Amino acid sequence: MSGEFSDFTALTNDSRIKIAIFGVGLIGGSLALCFKGKPGVHVVGHSVNPSSTEKYVARGVVDSATTSVEEAAKDADFLFLCVPVGRLEDYVDELAKLPLKRGCIVTDVGSTKASVVKHAAKLSARGAVFIGGHPMAGSERSGVEAASLHLLENAFYVLTPTEDTPPESVDKLERLLKWTRAHIVKTDAVQHDDIVGAISHLPHMIAVALVNQIAGYNDSNELYRRLAAGGFRDITRIASSDPLIWRDILLNNREVMLKLIRDWQSEMERFAVLLEEGDGEGVAEQFRRAGQFRSQLPERRKGMITSIYECYVDVPDHPGIIGKIATELGQAKINLSNLQIIESREDVPGVLRLSFQQSDDLDKATDLLKSLQYDVHM
Repeated sequence: MSGEFSDFTALTNDSRIKIAIFGVGLIGGSLALCFKGKPGVHVVGHSVNPSSTEKYVARGVVDSATTSVEEAAKDADFLFLCVPVGRLEDYVDELAKLPLKRGCIVTDVGSTKASVVKHAAKLSARGAVFIGGHPMAGSERSGVEAASLHLLENAFYVLTPTEDTPPESVDKLERLLKWTRAHIVKTDAVQHDDIVGAISHLPHMIAVALVNQIAGYNDSNELYRRLAAGGFRDITRIASSDPLIWRDILLNNREVMLKLIRDWQSEMERFAVLLEEGDGEGVAEQFRRAGQFRSQLPERRKGMITSIYECYVDVPDHPGIIGKIATELGQAKINLSNLQIIESREDVPGVLRLSFQQSDDLDKATDLLKSLQYDVHM
């Protein structure tokens, strides 16, 4: 890629490019790391919190940082709004009051697009171009501490230009985003919200509703909680997502979500009818259809819902065995993100659940542990 895009300044007519990032957290920080250090590029981070700006610079994520929106936006060629969905329109309003550089490109990273694209049309009066953006990658961790140069690599990055968006502006943003090594997909904002609502927002709501349903049963019988370990905990892990972030996302996309909820209720009603009628073949057909479609989904493509890279290891109840496994992984330079003891009794081997942030680390760990004669299960 360096040969294809070695001269970053070719993006504009200037000898220097300024990229302003508002909200240097997981996504904003990862974007900053992709851009920082490229020839002729200066990355400035913004936060209303002075201690945060100091942290951004100290960690080497940005070249400079400020608490002033005006200072960050001044003469910027690209402005990335990496703030929560509920704050996007406020930042657009702030930028609309400023003398932005003519032709500058403003984009965001929110998981809803229609509302902000519509609201940001006012920026054209300032000579700026707004292009909605949504990098479809995430992490179990948050904040600038979790930012990574490789977070967006191989993830889908959706852009939502309108019919009025200058093609040359879309091209500039696409060329800039090549440094993330993400796969760029272009669609309109409404279609984006329909699709992401179905594949991400709806699953989050279902997980929350399911956990709350079981929590209600547990009020009268604590055996529900005790037996809900393992698979139930894994398939509902997204129910632990940040409440305020998801409040804003769901309310922002509420018309789409209301339709999806009704469609989901129809799917559940179909199951209810099959069970009422004792239609075993009908139930089996639902599972066959689901299995057929699911088998066509990419297994290790980054997406909206963070993938789980885990394996389970049977270990004997010997002193120091857990430390030995962790040491073996460390010596092999395999990054272990979490280790949990699932079970350990006299008559049953202990079970370790090992979690990794990358699929490559999982593959290396399973190969290593199997070579050391451990029983490993996926």
